[in-house]
Amino acid sequence: MSVGVVVVGAGAAGVRTAVALRERGYAGPVTLVGSEPHRPYDRPPLSKAVLRGRGRPAEVFFDVDLAGLGVTVAPGRTVRRVLPAERRLVTSGGDLTYETLVIATGADPVRPPGAPAYALRTLDDAERLRGVLDARAEVVVVGAGWIGAEFTTAALEAGCRVTVVEAAGAPLGGALPAEVTAPMAAWYAEAGAELRLGTRVAEVAADGVRLTDGTRLRADAVVAGIGARPATGWLAGSGIALGARGEVAADAHLRTSAPHVYAVGDCASFPSARYGERLLVHHWDNALLGARAVAAHLVDGSAAAPYDPVPYFWSEQFGRVLQFAGHAGAGDTVVRRGTPGGRDGWSVCWLRGDRLTAVLAVDRPRDLAQARRLITAGTPVDPDRVTDPDAPLRTAARTTAVQEAGAV
Repeated sequence: MSVGVVVVGAGAAGVRTAVALRERGYAGPVTLVGSEPHRPYDRPPLSKAVLRGRGRPAEVFFDVDLAGLGVTVAPGRTVRRVLPAERRLVTSGGDLTYETLVIATGADPVRPPGAPAYALRTLDDAERLRGVLDARAEVVVVGAGWIGAEFTTAALEAGCRVTVVEAAGAPLGGALPAEVTAPMAAWYAEAGAELRLGTRVAEVAADGVRLTDGTRLRADAVVAGIGARPATGWLAGSGIALGARGEVAADAHLRTSAPHVYAVGDCASFPSARYGERLLVHHWDNALLGARAVAAHLVDGSAAAPYDPVPYFWSEQFGRVLQFAGHAGAGDTVVRRGTPGGRDGWSVCWLRGDRLTAVLAVDRPRDLAQARRLITAGTPVDPDRVTDPDAPLRTAARTTAVQEAGAV
């Protein structure tokens, strides 16, 4: 039995929530419950470093002295039910009571139909896939999204033969418009992978996959990279409201519909005043910033600011660094900077009127940094200036009449 703050989920969102609570002066008991047997670890290095031989599994563990912070860690413990009216959790290791509950259970990988496919979500997943790479296996990757591209990069570097099957007409089809990501299709062939666009996997078999057009692709291993769903099944019957995508529908302070219960990270959506819609963000930066927001509201109450970040994500694939910030709406205008394949990289900006809403930068870190500041501040920009790849993005900011008068 525990009283105080109980955090369910020992990934980035959960660990950072516990740390942020202590940083803000919360002195009560904090318990961190994780379903995996390992001590808490970070997930981005699994695809960005461990698989590519740039780090050992031990290096993924958080460099945080949770015991020194007075945080109790309960690994290998599955939460089966939550009873908000009783402030009680039913777990595989016995019941826990709480004053405040923070749901930080993340997301589970979506898998194609048929025989089990490999996924890359946990440390155990990464260790199993490292064996596939060491064997220089023939691999089919289902999905050309962020994880699919990062795994393909690692597999090619390890000497594997890789075929990527993507249902959309371009890479990153579920994340960005095809007109933006179409140039990325060439990266696969240049790196030595076969990319099959506009086709789906009908079934995973023991020796490969069968596509919806009847084609069979042989493989020693099949890897799923087709996204993830919020891990919220354990909330069934709790009365905690879920959104259309199965995520916890949190408010602007990341509170759920149940009293004394918050939700943060990949499992929760929040209303964004900045973008005028509810956002579900499956990226590490959201876990970090959301954790701080939960701690601030739990400690400071109504004095805490609403949670409304500019989402950020980065990916390293095929020798390129991709960075994305913001949220691109369906009606936003797409503005290009630079030419794909050019020596100095290229970027795509999204505009709503004279405001930047998002930016994708490929090997152009300055564009990312400057656009992110403009988006955060809501600064009006000159669209014509945005299109000039030789002009720093910061120079696209429009000055007000007051500023212009002051500069005279």
